[in-house]
Amino acid sequence: MMLALEMFRSLPRTVAGKAMGSRMPGLLSGYAAPLRLVTIDPPKADRPGWARVRTRLSGICGSDLGALSGKTSLYFSALVSLPFVPGHEVVGELLDDCEDLPAGTRVVLDPVLTCAVRGVEPCENCAVGATNRCSRVTVGNLSAGLQTGFCKDTGGGWGQQLSAHRSQMYVVPEGYSDEQALLAEPIACAVHTALRAGVEANDRVLVSGAGSVGLFATLALRELTPAGEIVVVAKHAHQRELALELGATEVVQPHEVLRRVRRTTGAFQLKPEFSAPYLLGGVDVAVDAVGSKQSLETALHATRAGGRVVMSGMPAPADLSAAWFRELELIGTYASSSQEAGADGRPAFEIALELVAHDAVARLAKSVASYPLHRWREALDHAHSAGGLGTVKVAFDPRSTQ
Repeated sequence: MMLALEMFRSLPRTVAGKAMGSRMPGLLSGYAAPLRLVTIDPPKADRPGWARVRTRLSGICGSDLGALSGKTSLYFSALVSLPFVPGHEVVGELLDDCEDLPAGTRVVLDPVLTCAVRGVEPCENCAVGATNRCSRVTVGNLSAGLQTGFCKDTGGGWGQQLSAHRSQMYVVPEGYSDEQALLAEPIACAVHTALRAGVEANDRVLVSGAGSVGLFATLALRELTPAGEIVVVAKHAHQRELALELGATEVVQPHEVLRRVRRTTGAFQLKPEFSAPYLLGGVDVAVDAVGSKQSLETALHATRAGGRVVMSGMPAPADLSAAWFRELELIGTYASSSQEAGADGRPAFEIALELVAHDAVARLAKSVASYPLHRWREALDHAHSAGGLGTVKVAFDPRSTQ
């Protein structure tokens, strides 16, 4: 038996979280959260290529908070299987030999449950390495689940054990702390975002948001693309300092964005009736790294005609008039790929594990806040307030009893 946090189906709690979660975040770590601490059997790893993994650290992601708050679109309800143990940002150690990896090896997981993981013939996307676009995340020898941490059969990092396929595992280099390794998954997503953005030489880029998604997107844009100016939108002073260390040219507060972009690009600003102002002209590429209505509209309103808006955060409903009128390209970026276009076909995780060695990332890793499973309410409260508190990542350490 093992200890785990389990998300379960509860219509009353989901409705309560959806109705009140944004105004009273404490509800989401109280009675309104469809989450419970349970003792359950560990997931099985009884097929070739599978192994048991003991969790060392598992991050709390914005998508986890969205699922618990009821903010996640019902679109995703067909892509998960309840009850499940959350946790897709995972650092763990193998409890079994797994093909070329001996027991005890420390690994991070690419959480996407691909055709290889499910034991089916590769779909058209998996066949070319675009594994994050897998068409078969609801079939094969696993229950539905787009990722580890959203599938009832695999378990997730918010439990003491989970099961994983060899194709998901990347060995943690010697010398990396668990906290550094924990950042590999969100940085791999940022690698995919940067490479999908199609940035050309000296393009002006706007990153709307400076939480972990925006900060790591800034790093990947600076390190992997020929971007010129990178302007980051940040609410808090500590985010400004981090964004500059990770490659931003300048950091502005949300109310300053259009004025700053207008000044450097010569764009015209318009103010419609009863609506937010926008530019005619603007940056070449904008990345929405939050997924809120305000953040996405900021990106849309600050991008020049024919430019590109990259949705890195899970998007909330927003006014898409600018996308139509200014003929903007809207680009979705989900998870990461096992063969990244624009990176010589290398997996995003390999690149991410190199970027983890960046001095600023190594310093960030030292500020990771971890909690034992039984303090889950406190951990979720911290995660909801992480931006204002100066915490880039909050995580569970299922080994801990303190």
